[in-house]
Amino acid sequence: MAGGGKEPATSAGERRPSADGDGNKPATGDDGRKPLIDVDERKPSYLALRSSGELASRVEKARRLMEECVLCGHACRARRLEGERGVCRAGETVRVSSYGPHFGEERPLVGRRGSGTIFFTSCNLRCVFCQNWDISHDPEGGQEVGTEKLAAIMLSLQARGCHNVNLVTPTHYLPQILAALDAAAAQGLEIPLVYNCGGYEALQALKLLDGVVDIYLPDVKYADPEVGLRLSGARDYPKVVKRALREMHRQVGVLKTDREGVAYRGLLVRHLVLPGGLAGTAELCRFIAEELSPETHINIMDQYRPCHRAHDYPPLDRPVRRAEVEEAKEAARLAGLRNLHR
Repeated sequence: MAGGGKEPATSAGERRPSADGDGNKPATGDDGRKPLIDVDERKPSYLALRSSGELASRVEKARRLMEECVLCGHACRARRLEGERGVCRAGETVRVSSYGPHFGEERPLVGRRGSGTIFFTSCNLRCVFCQNWDISHDPEGGQEVGTEKLAAIMLSLQARGCHNVNLVTPTHYLPQILAALDAAAAQGLEIPLVYNCGGYEALQALKLLDGVVDIYLPDVKYADPEVGLRLSGARDYPKVVKRALREMHRQVGVLKTDREGVAYRGLLVRHLVLPGGLAGTAELCRFIAEELSPETHINIMDQYRPCHRAHDYPPLDRPVRRAEVEEAKEAARLAGLRNLHR
């Protein structure tokens, strides 16, 4: 499950996020395309798409991806609209575990009034060490919510003063989220949308989010395919996540903040340090610095502790050591990454 749950990410950057910097590389994808639309970046991207009618069109396109589900990297082709369950085990109807202002996210997301998190149940990854396993591994957990209810939740977060709507583990509910966003925008939603995911995203699904998502917050897990298979059930995780990162960067570029340090657009990468170097931090950081931008913002997270089934997968049966965390941070610096968050 994506970050932002029971064990909040610590914040405070080693460098203050740039208010205007785009980084050293242009935001283009594997095919050289630029972001779909050019809008006032301080306004949520989805407002322009809704005005043109394109947002409603994206809802239908996303539902077609769900017919034989290819919304995530597994592309398991479960007929979810007919009740079949795939790898994520989610049904057709959205289930939400909780929602509200969250102050455990990175400082550019939290600001003074909190990040408006919505925790969705189920997940497209089967991480054996998941710290939110009671949410992500229980397909019947939480409460069912329809389009209007989900839209109302988004609007309630704005009314409570949250700086953004933070969608936690949203991948498998993409069509329903887009429908709710369209409805919420029609009723006055106008704060940035954060896509807080596990990084195992289908490229065709991400392209439907071009001009929709303002801030991408992927939790980038592994560099080694065999580790991805053993710990999350996804051997191609490194390939899929790198492709996804390129597309995210193409769409939104390097993280940008306002004068108060609150983010309104861009990419912020999370990376959890695992015991025994299982996450492959150095390789992932080199990829981010060389293929995206050395200005990419990254949070090297130090909060790993054994959860769920971790005790059956040594060395995950112990907490991460301080020396391992420091080694990971040094690897990020040596890769040339300049915006590390504590």
